Amino acid sequence: MNIIGIAACTSGIAHTYIAKEKLTKAGIALGHTIHIETQGTIGIEDELSAEQVKNADVVIIAADIKIKGKDRFKGKRIVEIPTDLAIKAPKQIINKIDNEINN
Repeated sequence: MNIIGIAACTSGIAHTYIAKEKLTKAGIALGHTIHIETQGTIGIEDELSAEQVKNADVVIIAADIKIKGKDRFKGKRIVEIPTDLAIKAPKQIINKIDNEINN
């Protein structure tokens, strides 16, 4: 799968970046392409390009707050989860999405 996503927590510090790291490592370990944008205290980092959005099979939004730019994902399969779930069970989440898309 080609996975993109956004990570954002209420304080915009720890959980944002940990969720990004966990999802990225899990996606790569499971053989997928993955790019996660962060929306933290210093703003948007690793912003998703229009090309990445166009080519995405799924969008994972790991957020505890309202994210910016959600409208760019119109027509895409979106999975919304809290950041703590992305941190605790990233492989399970990605496997579940993969199973739903491919079955």
